[in-house]
Amino acid sequence: MNLRQLFLSHVAQTSDMPLMLEIDKGEGIYLYDKDGKAYIDMISGIGVSNLGHCHPNVVNAIQEQSARYMHTMVYGEYVMTPQVKLAHLLTSQLPEVLDNIYFVNSGSEATEGAMKLAKRFTGRREIISCKKAYHGSTQGSASLMSDDYFTRAFRPLLPDIRHIEYNDEADLLKITNQTACVILETVQAEWGVRGPENEYLKKVRNRCTEVGALMVLDEIQVGYGRIGTLFGFEKYQVVPDILLLAKGMGGGMPIGAFIASRHIMSSFKDNPFLGHITTFGGHPVTCAAALATLETILETRPYEEAEAKASFVKEKLRHHAIREIRNVGLLMAVDIGDFDKVLAIIHKVLSNGLIVDWFLFNSESIRLAPPLIITFEELEKACNILLDAINEVCADS
Repeated sequence: MNLRQLFLSHVAQTSDMPLMLEIDKGEGIYLYDKDGKAYIDMISGIGVSNLGHCHPNVVNAIQEQSARYMHTMVYGEYVMTPQVKLAHLLTSQLPEVLDNIYFVNSGSEATEGAMKLAKRFTGRREIISCKKAYHGSTQGSASLMSDDYFTRAFRPLLPDIRHIEYNDEADLLKITNQTACVILETVQAEWGVRGPENEYLKKVRNRCTEVGALMVLDEIQVGYGRIGTLFGFEKYQVVPDILLLAKGMGGGMPIGAFIASRHIMSSFKDNPFLGHITTFGGHPVTCAAALATLETILETRPYEEAEAKASFVKEKLRHHAIREIRNVGLLMAVDIGDFDKVLAIIHKVLSNGLIVDWFLFNSESIRLAPPLIITFEELEKACNILLDAINEVCADS
C-alpha cells in the first residue's frame, strides 16, 4: 500500500474528510507536498507556527539540545538548563504576580492543570466558562464546552460546570463565592473571532476579585503575538490569576503551560503532595525550542505589524459575498454565511496552493491566522488566491 492508504488504514481520523496533503517539507510560511508543490499556510497549523515552519533558530536549538540530553525524569525533579532558562525569560515578560510556571505538553493539559489548581487553592468546586468557548478536548477541558453537539456522546462530564455569555455583563452575577474560577478566552477564537467589548475583561476581573474566585485567561491561541501584543491580556490591561499558554509557544514543538503566583501554585505541594504530575511536561528539547521561539519573538517583534497586516488583508478582500471580516490582530474570520460555500472555498484554494480553514463553533466563516512573519507581498498573493476562489464559488450569490 502507498503512504495515503497506510494513513487511512492505521492513523486514526476524526472526520470523514481529511485534507490528505502529504507533507514533505516546511519552511517559512510554506508547506511542501511530496511533489514539491508549495502551499501558503494561512492558518499556521491552527495558531502554532507564529514564526513560520522550521525557523532556523528553533531548529538549531532542537538539534543542539537533543544531542546533549532528552528525557531525564518526571517534571519538577531535576534542574534542567533549557527549562529553567525558559521559565526565567518567560516570567520576565509577565507581571510580577505571574512568577511560577508549570510546564505541560499541550493546551488541553494546561486547562486541566488550571482547573485542578483553582479547586485546590480555593477549596471550591464550581467552575464557570463561557458559551461557545473551546479550551481542549480531554474529559475535563471538554466539560467546559457549552455546545451539546460536541459533548453529549461523552457524558457524564465533570459536575458543577456553569456557563455564561461572553461579553454579557449581567451574567457576571452568576460568579459567586461558590465559584473556584472563571476560565475564558481573552478573545473567543472558535466562535469566529469575538473580542471583549466595553471593558468586559476588566469587569470579569473585578467580579472575581470581589467574590474570591480565580480568573483564568486562556491564551492558547492568542498568546505569543497573535493579536498584536506579546500576550493578549496586555491589550486589555487586565492581569489574570492563572494564564494558559501553548500552540505558538514551542515554535512547532508540543508544549504548554499554566502560570500563576508562587503562592497559588504551592497548593500542589501538600494535601496531597505531588498534587499534579507529568512525565514529559517541561521536556528539555521542547523547552529549548520554546526558549529559542521566545528569544526570536522578543528580538524581531513580528507582532508589532499584526494589526497593519490585518488591515491590509481586509482592504484586499473586498467582495460582495463577504458579509464581514472580524479580526483581533492576525486572528481573522472572513464571514461568508454559508458552510457549503466555505467548504467549497477551502478545497478550491487548497488546489491552488493556499491553506485556510473554518471554526469549530462557526462554520460560516473562513479562518485566517498566517505566520506573523508573512510579508505584505505574500499576503497579497494569498488574498488573490482566496478572492479567485470566492469569485468562482459565490458567482451566483
